[in-house]
Amino acid sequence: MNPISYSDFEKVAMRVGTILEAVVFPEAKKPAYKLKIDFGNGDIRRSSAQITLRYKPEELVGRQIIAVTNFPTKQIGPFVSECLVLGAVPTSTDVVLLSPDFKVENGTRIA
Repeated sequence: MNPISYSDFEKVAMRVGTILEAVVFPEAKKPAYKLKIDFGNGDIRRSSAQITLRYKPEELVGRQIIAVTNFPTKQIGPFVSECLVLGAVPTSTDVVLLSPDFKVENGTRIA
């Protein structure tokens, strides 16, 4: 990978949010869920996440996650994704969500 500068890293807005809703996304090409995530101060965003191998929708509600919140929106079939949920990717079909060890306020910045 090519190195980036610290100022490049500072441009990426990563924040903590709480999943409010998770539903199966049947129109997705690969198995995925549609998520509604609360980033605090009324900032509710939607995201599509290919996390079906390890997680069930009902297990995700109330869980805090980390997401990139300053990417442009992305059209995924009939769905518009407004942020990118982050995870470790052990294989091409497996994602392990990144989350804080302790509950923090929604919208908390990752540095």
